[in-house]
Amino acid sequence: MKILSLFFIVPVLLTNSTQIRSTNKVVQFDIAKFLNARPVSTLTNNKLVTWTKGIDGNGIGDGYLTMSAALFNGDKDAHALPDDPLFAANGLHPAIKLHYSNADSLSNQVCTFAGEDDVEFDVPKAKYTAIYLALTSAEGPSSLKIQLNYVNSIELKTFVLPDYYQDIKADDPNLFYLAHDLAKWGNKNNMTEKDHHNIDLLKIRPDLKKVLKSINISKTKPGYMVFWAAAGVKAG
Repeated sequence: MKILSLFFIVPVLLTNSTQIRSTNKVVQFDIAKFLNARPVSTLTNNKLVTWTKGIDGNGIGDGYLTMSAALFNGDKDAHALPDDPLFAANGLHPAIKLHYSNADSLSNQVCTFAGEDDVEFDVPKAKYTAIYLALTSAEGPSSLKIQLNYVNSIELKTFVLPDYYQDIKADDPNLFYLAHDLAKWGNKNNMTEKDHHNIDLLKIRPDLKKVLKSINISKTKPGYMVFWAAAGVKAG
């Protein structure tokens, strides 16, 4: 089991009426210790830095590109990741920051789960209205068990994360798109499919009466999963 006990807090100003309204701080949980792969090609110092372990094919199939990398690559109307890894808050989720950057050609960007695996990380001890996990599953869905570790108890929740090609139902209470309708690229930055791929966001609702201290994410064997980021919204 992988365990991490670091975190950082990012104040988020929400001004748009369609955004989630909160006077509290959004906490971007630090999962840096677990990052073990680079599935996003970047444009760094005017050179393409190709992804090394991707989003499907057990890590050797395809990856994503940033928009600058796609434009440099000559892709037209590319459905690429935005250059800014901070995804703005909207009516479904707070601001979520991923770990890729065009300014960084070396650091890992995600945590991959090939087969059965789990990670556990501490969070600032507090009551939370919601936890958000940015995830993708390839080679089919991934079955997940989320263990919420409170100060004096634990709570288990189970979810099925769909394949990242699958559309999310509009009325799904737990899953949203963080990034939608993306293209994907092979290991020579050749576009293999032009659209219809996603980074999903799983919303978890902790017990508002309890103080959360850590989270464990475990996955069963089927599916290849990529864990992109985690964030939470503190209760009042």
